[in-house]
Amino acid sequence: MNALIHRTVRRVQGVMFKLPGMITCEVFEDFILAYLEDELPAPQRRVFEMHLKVCRSCRRYLSDYRKTLAATKARADVDQATLENVPEDLIAAVLAARISEDR
Repeated sequence: MNALIHRTVRRVQGVMFKLPGMITCEVFEDFILAYLEDELPAPQRRVFEMHLKVCRSCRRYLSDYRKTLAATKARADVDQATLENVPEDLIAAVLAARISEDR
């Protein structure tokens, strides 16, 4: 029974992707950042969200993308906080050492 349900879902998704205005997974990927930053015009947003409803792999991709952005932001915040606590003379010494190594 599961195989029948799986085949039916795949057929429905195949039909959905052929509807006028539906986007492909490749096009979906091009608009993820604009979607997350709420920069898509309403008609494009509706098409994007329609694709999300019918495409499990793009829902996973979007979820992973969000997690990656959050982790990157958290890392940047930690790096900035760390840099603020480093004495300037230490930074100057490290930079001077790198310059002398490059020569």
